Amino acid sequence: MSNSSSITQFLLLAFADTRELQLLHFWSFLGIYLAALLANGLIITAIACDHRLHTPMYFFLLSLALLDLGSISTTVPKAMANSLRETRAISYTGCVAQVFFFFFCAAAEFYLLTVMSYDRYVAICKPLHYGTLLGSRACVHMAAAAWGSGFLTALLHTASTFSLPLCQGNAVDQFFCEIPPILKLSCADSNLREAGLLVVSSCLVFGCFLFIVVSYMKIFRAVLRIPSEQGRRKAFSTCLPHLAVVSLFVSTAMFAYLKPSSTSSPSLDLVVAVLYSVVPPAVNPLIYSMRNQDLKDALWKLVTGWFSEAAECSCSSAYDS
Repeated sequence: MSNSSSITQFLLLAFADTRELQLLHFWSFLGIYLAALLANGLIITAIACDHRLHTPMYFFLLSLALLDLGSISTTVPKAMANSLRETRAISYTGCVAQVFFFFFCAAAEFYLLTVMSYDRYVAICKPLHYGTLLGSRACVHMAAAAWGSGFLTALLHTASTFSLPLCQGNAVDQFFCEIPPILKLSCADSNLREAGLLVVSSCLVFGCFLFIVVSYMKIFRAVLRIPSEQGRRKAFSTCLPHLAVVSLFVSTAMFAYLKPSSTSSPSLDLVVAVLYSVVPPAVNPLIYSMRNQDLKDALWKLVTGWFSEAAECSCSSAYDS
């Protein structure tokens, strides 16, 4: 029987046993990670540089891209390093940091998605009051509330989890440190405090989800009353990407946390964890830019501007030589 005070490292779940599959996992995760960095970085840069995108919707989208970068950077680099070095180890401090930052990014992202549903509701159902209800100060306060709530939620859960005595070894049945696998290592009679926090968090998450559902019911009712087809198309083009991101986030997380324990297996848990921790940060930029013409135009302008500057630099270098 070991105690948390004597644990200096945890052992994560390995993706594969053979060297070839470990390298395949490394290169696959590297490709996904670089794609997520590039896509989210482009969205952040385009929104920051294009004054036409300095609106509440794109301000919240910029915050979402930052959280996606934080989320995927918390889990994927360590998993790639372990596969490359053929190890499963993560330090105790590193595990605490992973739990905190991943929970912070996930919670803040869900709160931010709730705020974004309110933004779409006001924009479509109360357009005349949009500037009043969603001014620059109100947007900053709402984004700060989402980030602050995520920070507080992560802090409480992380402190509660790692204050429990760990009596079942140090092997975490996941490719990154996460609260449910760590709770399995604790003494059976020490989970009441964390269970209470999970119940409170679940009620809060359900409240946010209900708010999103009610908002979109009102949004779709208002959109269907728009007389022009072009107006309906424009409204749907700003709402459907957000709804797709919410659906992807909620469905994968619910499947991971609410699936029956009888169907649980290390390989299935591993696949599900990839679906809700790795895929959304890489796919969200694609979803948001697919139907948003303003964002696509800003991204195209940004990329072509970079290529033009690179061509001018190369031409000037050749001329000087």
